[in-house]
Amino acid sequence: MSASNYPGGERREQHVKVASQAKPGFLERLGETTGGMVVGVGLFALSFYVLFTNEGRALRTASSLDEGLSLVVPLDSIHSVEPQNNGKLVHLSGPLRTFQPLYDPNYRISIHSVKLKREVEMYQWVEYQESRDYEENGERKTETTYTYNTEWKSEVINSRNFDKEIGHINPSAMAVESVTVVAPDVLVGRFSLSKGLVEKIDNFKKLSLVGLPPLDFFVTVHENYFYHTQNPRHPEVGDVRVSFSYAGLSGEGNYPGPAQVVSIVARQKDERLVPYQSKSGDVLEFLYLEDLSAQEVFEKEHQSNKLKTWALRVGGWLLMFLGISLTIRIFHTLVDWLPLVRDLVSLGLKLFALSVATSLSLVTIAAGWLFYRPLVASLLVALALVPIILARSKASPKKNQ
Repeated sequence: MSASNYPGGERREQHVKVASQAKPGFLERLGETTGGMVVGVGLFALSFYVLFTNEGRALRTASSLDEGLSLVVPLDSIHSVEPQNNGKLVHLSGPLRTFQPLYDPNYRISIHSVKLKREVEMYQWVEYQESRDYEENGERKTETTYTYNTEWKSEVINSRNFDKEIGHINPSAMAVESVTVVAPDVLVGRFSLSKGLVEKIDNFKKLSLVGLPPLDFFVTVHENYFYHTQNPRHPEVGDVRVSFSYAGLSGEGNYPGPAQVVSIVARQKDERLVPYQSKSGDVLEFLYLEDLSAQEVFEKEHQSNKLKTWALRVGGWLLMFLGISLTIRIFHTLVDWLPLVRDLVSLGLKLFALSVATSLSLVTIAAGWLFYRPLVASLLVALALVPIILARSKASPKKNQ
């Protein structure tokens, strides 16, 4: 085993272990391939579901957004509640407001914001593995290099699962727990926000601790952290440090900044902003951490819908490619004892899976369009047939001549 020390108290240790096993026979490899085929068939079927239903989801969301934009009512003032807008989809922009500051009594932190997060990290041993397989004397061997570093981690790492626990023992729990506090009432003007809207306020920023005096002899303030040690530059395993971050400033002062301005589209229910159920099927409840018009909010949602649609299309294609690759891998297993033939078959199978997955993905997406958008799909098919019809119509007179 080798050991090294790094600046900041970080330590690193390393050792190598080699495991040997007999080279699997043909029947054993065939059995492993058969198991992969079962998984491949499942992924193949799942890909059709993802690709087909994604088209319906995209259309439903787009229709809901168009419906919302045609119905949304921009509020003239956030400081008055108009009864005629009750039950309608409304748009408003304004600064966040909360009644009381959020407070952490253990560290005497107080701030006017929607959320206050206390993140606790402990200095611990972390195990990393790096393996390589090779064959020697007719055996298949695996060489694994285990590296142990000391790092700050926000979760407790169980050192009992290490390959070598001796000398790398971590505490079983932290002395302080991480927690996120949320203001009970969040408003914009006179309107209180629903739980769903509050959840969208997630622009966390680290709170500066510069200028704060130390809490006591056992806690030191250093680089925006509370360290439960007297020597934060050279921590020991088990030492704890605590940092704070906030989201959605809601105070009237300048520390640590002005109140966060947000733009909201939701249903007005008296003095509350709640989700709006569209006739197209989607729930409309949007919050952006900037000053936007209603048109800009819906444009951003349309863009998000397009990105999600293409992400699911690519994901569906990838599932289909993996499914086909696992299903036809048995052909590679049948010839894997012939080096040259094995390489050629492997290349051919990859090209086959690539081409079939691409073709079937396009066909499935087209089928989704036919099912969910029959009129648009029919028009596209008609346009696609126009060049063929024109070509045939021009060819007929020539034959008659």
